[in-house]
Amino acid sequence: MIAIGCDHGGYELKKEIMKHLTERGIPFKDMGCDSAASCDYPVYAKAVAEEVSGGDCELGILICGTGIGMSMAANKVDGIRAAACSDCFSAKATKEHNNANILCLGARTLGAGLALMLVDTFIDTPFSEDERHIRRISMFS
Repeated sequence: MIAIGCDHGGYELKKEIMKHLTERGIPFKDMGCDSAASCDYPVYAKAVAEEVSGGDCELGILICGTGIGMSMAANKVDGIRAAACSDCFSAKATKEHNNANILCLGARTLGAGLALMLVDTFIDTPFSEDERHIRRISMFS
């Protein structure tokens, strides 16, 4: 299960991503927001991060204007490794090497086509399980 959330800037892209996840048969939990009306992104970052850190969802996707604010807010929750990505190499590497559990996207910096490629790359890439990566991740806290 994937927790997905956005602020007003990411609302339209969130709808595209949810449609894509549905087409792929991937279950998700929509944590809001529910319109393009102005709202506070930390509320949705925290909601998604808590779903992931609590184990109710395996992964999360957060969308705001740049993805940066969402990643900063989500990373305040223990156990979260949120990464703002704008290219497929980074989406693959952050999952493979950092075992990132939340992908953050910028609706104002990415087109929908690239965003969907990033989502697929992130979801489909496994963590490498290499000892060096495990050791480095353990140094985060």
